[in-house]
Amino acid sequence: MKQKHFINWHKGITFLAMIALISIYGRWQNPTALIYLALHGTYGLLWVLKSHFFPDKAWEQPTGWGYGLVIWSSLTLYWIGGWLITSRDIQAPPWLLAVCVSLYTLGVFFHFSADMQKYISLKLNPGHLITSELFAYSRNINYFGELLIYLGFGLLAMHWLPIVVIILFVIFVWWPNMHRKDQSLSRYPDFAQYKKETPLFWPWRRQQTTDNRLQISEKR
Repeated sequence: MKQKHFINWHKGITFLAMIALISIYGRWQNPTALIYLALHGTYGLLWVLKSHFFPDKAWEQPTGWGYGLVIWSSLTLYWIGGWLITSRDIQAPPWLLAVCVSLYTLGVFFHFSADMQKYISLKLNPGHLITSELFAYSRNINYFGELLIYLGFGLLAMHWLPIVVIILFVIFVWWPNMHRKDQSLSRYPDFAQYKKETPLFWPWRRQQTTDNRLQISEKR
């Protein structure tokens, strides 16, 4: 078994888990519950499609059932928001619904576009550092997009617990992964300059080095 098998199965059945919660608590007339189902459910299906068409090598590592169940259990924490909404009949105000849908939509763009860019770049130009397009603004723009996605449906619960879950994943999973990625990319000669110019996580306009500015001036 590979790590992706446990991850994909969990994310793939998220919409079923949310449908079950809505049915158990009888919240089919709750707009917030249905929007949560639409956001979190479609994200899980999009993840499975992404894993099929442009997989991430990070999740191709083989793993045993023990660690696989740890992965499964950890990801279940993301369902807390859906449980809170359905069990407490939480109904978010319209402005929050609009904000959450917007965050989710932006997150889907950054997350999946970045993963697709990385997959295609490594396939067509292997052995080279990816520093252009989305990765010119953040070394981990895909994680930034994923944060927006989770905030998109996590905030719908109007409760602190889903936010704590997101923070824990950022601290104990995402952050170490980002630093391990930096260590791996440090083998490229131009990584030091790329690291200097580009933020680790939060996207920002890339600073041009003196050499880049001179090249632009010469072209003019």
